[in-house]
Amino acid sequence: MNKKPDRDVVGRFAPSPTGALHTGSLATAVGSYLMAKHAGGRWLLRLDDLDVPRQVPGMADDILRTLELFGLHWDGGVARQSRHRKEYEHFFEVLQHAGVIYPCGCSRKEIARSASAPHPEDESIPYSGTCRVGMQSGLSIRSWRIRVPNEEICFSDLRTGRRCQALSVVSGDFILRGGDGEFAYQLAVVVDDHLTGVNQVVRGDDLLSSTPRQIYLQQLLGFPQPEYCHLPLVVGPDGSKLNKRDNLLSHQLGSVAGREQTLLLDVLRFLGLHPPRELAGCSCNTILEWGVVNFMPLQLPALGGVINI
Repeated sequence: MNKKPDRDVVGRFAPSPTGALHTGSLATAVGSYLMAKHAGGRWLLRLDDLDVPRQVPGMADDILRTLELFGLHWDGGVARQSRHRKEYEHFFEVLQHAGVIYPCGCSRKEIARSASAPHPEDESIPYSGTCRVGMQSGLSIRSWRIRVPNEEICFSDLRTGRRCQALSVVSGDFILRGGDGEFAYQLAVVVDDHLTGVNQVVRGDDLLSSTPRQIYLQQLLGFPQPEYCHLPLVVGPDGSKLNKRDNLLSHQLGSVAGREQTLLLDVLRFLGLHPPRELAGCSCNTILEWGVVNFMPLQLPALGGVINI
């Protein structure tokens, strides 16, 4: 019987309705589900739907139905970022009143031109701080940025161990809001998790480098810091990260019909588990029940790999 945790665990899966789920999405969904349920906790579902221009009509419903095909049933209703704009506005104003946000008139081209060599930890270009002391006259506001400290942000990841990052080097003063008024992912995800009580964040390794930015925002806003675990990435045959067109798993397209159990077992193996052969003929619900009992974060592999469909 699992030991009762010090606090009720609340995990989550937060896909974006910009395309169908793929095998990497499934690994993240299953990993987050198993970790929350192994601790006797709840598993929530949120649709990160702020990026309206990139959304695909009907894809939100397709994601929900695809998860259900694999026996992944969430607790409570489905949260949506698009319903939290008033809350983002409130906490943005809190940071404004604290004097840690400033307007920026720099374009991406100008930032790229002034930046040093790209940092290997992150795909983004570190901001050099041109507008930190004030925008040049005649410029329009392209974004709102937050001042970062000249010190490291550290945290412990359940899979990769202690991580430290100097925000001033990796990201610089990062964007919280666009000049058009749209809120950036870093602020939105921090507020979303706080609003729904999420205290366990399990997601892919590709988001590991952005975690210190989110922890910094949590500290400024007085939010409790969740427990983090970043899963190894599912990659393509050539070792590259999957994109929105690779290994698609779609209820709408029928691309997983009849193969749900096989794929689910493959995902368990990818996550370091060793399901017995007797599970091969079982339902997804039964396979997940076995996974919940036997899941151990310490068994997660150091490196990712391929999940074939």
